Amino acid sequence: MTRTRIHDLSISLDGCATGQGQSLEAPMGHAGQRLHQWMIATRFGAPILGRTGGSTGVDDAFAQQHEPGIGAEVMGAGKFGPPGWQEDPDWTGWWGTNPPFHTPTSVLTHRPRPSIQMEGGTALHFLDAARTGRSPAHRPEGDRRAGPPRGKGCQRRDGTLTATSRS
Repeated sequence: MTRTRIHDLSISLDGCATGQGQSLEAPMGHAGQRLHQWMIATRFGAPILGRTGGSTGVDDAFAQQHEPGIGAEVMGAGKFGPPGWQEDPDWTGWWGTNPPFHTPTSVLTHRPRPSIQMEGGTALHFLDAARTGRSPAHRPEGDRRAGPPRGKGCQRRDGTLTATSRS
């Protein structure tokens, strides 16, 4: 059975993970990093914005679990880029040449394109959200169909819409 772990996802009281008005200049929308201040203030999160130091309390302990045991990442098109990124064939995400995932990463979009191999072990796979229903990260262990591999005992981190996260 595939295990799904939704981790380090901050949402507002009305259930949104980003503010309105997402753009190239405002990746998280009008609210900016406000929803993620708890994580950015930690020793784990400070380097994300090029800072040093950070808290070492319970928030840091939780944030430090961001990567261990993750075998695949799943995200929606909005996490991968601003509105219109599909029009730019050179767009490779917000993170530069070495995204923080270091795993096979499925981007659910209505406009798929060829996969991209990035530095650090991140392989970006663009899947048709309307037709895919389930990403390759959902496959049971041992399933050898084409797509991102799954390691024994690995989980996938799901960054898609929280509405899809109900069990």
